[in-house]
Amino acid sequence: MPSPGYLGRMPKYRRHKPTGQAVVTLNGKDFYLGRYGTRASRVEFDRLIGEWLAAGRTVPKPPGQVTIAELAVRYWRFAQGYYQQGGEPTRSVERVKVSLRVLRKSYADTLVGDFGPLALQALQFRLASADLSRRYVNYLVDTIRRVFKWGVSQEIVPETIYRALTSVNGLRAGRTLAHEMDPIGPVDALVVEATLPYLSPIVADMVRFQQATGCRPAEVCAIRPCDVDSSGETWVYLPPRHKTGYRGHKRVIFIGPQGQDVLRSYLLREKGQYCFSPADSERQRRRALHDRRVTPLSCGNRPGTHRKGTPKKRPGECYTSRSYHAAVRHAIAKANAARAKQGRDDRLPRWFPNQLRHAAATKIRKHFGLEAVQAVLGHKNMVVSEIYAERNLALAAEVMRKLG
Repeated sequence: MPSPGYLGRMPKYRRHKPTGQAVVTLNGKDFYLGRYGTRASRVEFDRLIGEWLAAGRTVPKPPGQVTIAELAVRYWRFAQGYYQQGGEPTRSVERVKVSLRVLRKSYADTLVGDFGPLALQALQFRLASADLSRRYVNYLVDTIRRVFKWGVSQEIVPETIYRALTSVNGLRAGRTLAHEMDPIGPVDALVVEATLPYLSPIVADMVRFQQATGCRPAEVCAIRPCDVDSSGETWVYLPPRHKTGYRGHKRVIFIGPQGQDVLRSYLLREKGQYCFSPADSERQRRRALHDRRVTPLSCGNRPGTHRKGTPKKRPGECYTSRSYHAAVRHAIAKANAARAKQGRDDRLPRWFPNQLRHAAATKIRKHFGLEAVQAVLGHKNMVVSEIYAERNLALAAEVMRKLG
């Protein structure tokens, strides 16, 4: 189906006076429907319009006669409307854009009927040679396959083409030029504590809240007072949107005393406002700069005067996973610069907000077991919890010390 907002003017059911037939014009071509005003002509009109809309407001072509460029454009329209949560595009949209760009760069003018397993393997090899990780290459190739699968459902790609593409296996570890990504593990609490002084107060509270609850970065970014039930001893946060929301899963985050201490002052704002706001953080930063000012107000720039009238980018009302990550990365760079200035060579390692979730999972597993990790982190599958929670290697070492 076409994406929302792409509906425009609809073609008209008209009478062709010379022949007395009903006619509709689609993409500059006339289609005759039978005698004007009859039920059969109306049924034929509805059928043509339905297929025309389903095909992205284009006249369907025989399977295999569409070029890769046309297939990419039509799938992009579909993806923009499909990959959404709460009216906002998901991260999948950016990944689809990269996959379509790779596909069009080499095969834009190729007919979909001429695209086969060897062409897909050529793209796979080119991506593997471009210093991309093995997992990312597999993801892009899988997305390209998904484009052709969608094309089958739209009757523009022969089913045999998609079936042939499924014969191409993903890259295997140790058997490809693509490098392996380091596994994501928990971040050391001491590293986090050393980073906190270089974060803005609001982002530092976001980090503390994640440490206390084990929630995802996107979930801490989206929290609002109206989403938190603070009536009980343990507070309950119901994210309005989350990673598995499109599957119909419900996400419940429980907030204990430590998380409550972080969040309490932020709940005093308007119910629909975001608790952690970049705009608030920027106002705090400017206020702190003004408080440290030593130049008299009668000299130099006055507050609010030395600014661009129309800046290219303004701080938003809500952090995103990307801006949250950027704030942490910037703080780590500031911390390492300060250490270098002091003559210290113990640099802080780079870490990501999602590692706070891994750290919380490891801590929960150590004290309460794997089932508790699944319950707190909201995993539907115990195998996923196993990935997030590092095994208690200290326990294994203690067992072997006594028994081995």
